[in-house]
Amino acid sequence: MIWLLAAQRFPPPEFTETGHSLPGFLAPLPRGPWLEHLDVAVLVGALALASWLALRHRSRRGIVALGIFSVLYFGFWRKGCICSIGSIQNIAQGLADSSFGVPATVLVFGLAPLVFALVFGRVFCSAVCPHGALQDLMLLKPVSVPVWLEHGLRLIPYTYLGLAMIFAATGGGYIICQYDPFVTIFRLSGSALMVSCGIGLLVLGIFVGRPYCRFLCPYGVLLGMASNFSKWRVRITPDTCTQCRLCEQSCPFNAINASTVETPSRTVKTDKRRLAAMILLLPVLLGLGGWLGGVTGKHLAGRHRTVHLAERVYLEESGAAKGTTDASAAFRITGAPVESLYADARMVQDRYVLAGRLCGLWIGLVVGGKLIVLAIRRKRHDYEADQTRCVACARCFRSCPQELQRLGLPVPEGAPLAPPS
Repeated sequence: MIWLLAAQRFPPPEFTETGHSLPGFLAPLPRGPWLEHLDVAVLVGALALASWLALRHRSRRGIVALGIFSVLYFGFWRKGCICSIGSIQNIAQGLADSSFGVPATVLVFGLAPLVFALVFGRVFCSAVCPHGALQDLMLLKPVSVPVWLEHGLRLIPYTYLGLAMIFAATGGGYIICQYDPFVTIFRLSGSALMVSCGIGLLVLGIFVGRPYCRFLCPYGVLLGMASNFSKWRVRITPDTCTQCRLCEQSCPFNAINASTVETPSRTVKTDKRRLAAMILLLPVLLGLGGWLGGVTGKHLAGRHRTVHLAERVYLEESGAAKGTTDASAAFRITGAPVESLYADARMVQDRYVLAGRLCGLWIGLVVGGKLIVLAIRRKRHDYEADQTRCVACARCFRSCPQELQRLGLPVPEGAPLAPPS
């Protein structure tokens, strides 16, 4: 940790004649070990507190208070860095490149929320993630997103996740961090485009509940998958559901599955045909996704500096291009053989094509899996929180007459109550 003892020994030069100014830092400077340990301790403590508030204490006020703290600490004070959402890119690069070391703090930030999701559901989203907490505080007049549109938009985070992992694993950059709409707000600086995107999402978040979390966040995909296995999860009704639908109306995220008791049942024969058709369609989607991914990967490889340089040198060698560029001239000065450049370019291109095919297969699997899930009709007797989508915001608790009765609070007139046991 030599940087801890570093100091400015000489003043930076002044460019009085040209007006040139020294560039600032693009990311926060490294912190001391004890401060990194503090970040980890605060994260784990906040996750534990969020689990207790959402599942045990069932307190919406507590969730809001913890969300404000997370926005101030992980957001504005820590300037959105380090971030659990972006840390999955470090982990992906570490898995793909054994020479790349993932800092322990980044590893904890990437895995701790997933571990809690495996046990308690998406409590990280409830009030610990500054991105989600900030959007949650902005939600004032929620409107419902049509179900068909919700299903379509929720495929975007899966695609984003696949692309982010591929870019990180192949050395193409950390696109989650590069295009994070809220880091610019937390740092009070950034490009005009990203500042506009962040402000736009917050304005949209006044009416649409957590638009980034629901329709963009790649980390939410992993949390949703993990929460499906959680033992302790959000339960709306403490005792018996009276199907008053008040919880469904109070959820701004369409994260409550309705009861299917009164839903007209389809014939078993129709259900089987629909399911069989979706299963047969899955290999087609996988093949199409793999082919399109390979084509896209080859195109993206052309933007890599090694491939781009090799293409330019080839054009110069074949006489198709006259003169040299700065990059090709610098390469020729090194005296390296052209064949080695071509070999490196082919290796990079093969890596991108493979990554693109994997991403295409992933997207095909996601779309096919979504169609299969929609074709399966589940029987539910109560209104239940969907573990994949529920962010444990605790809004639905106080809308349930059974919960109000349990707490000894006034129950809305006309609200149905279960008979005492």
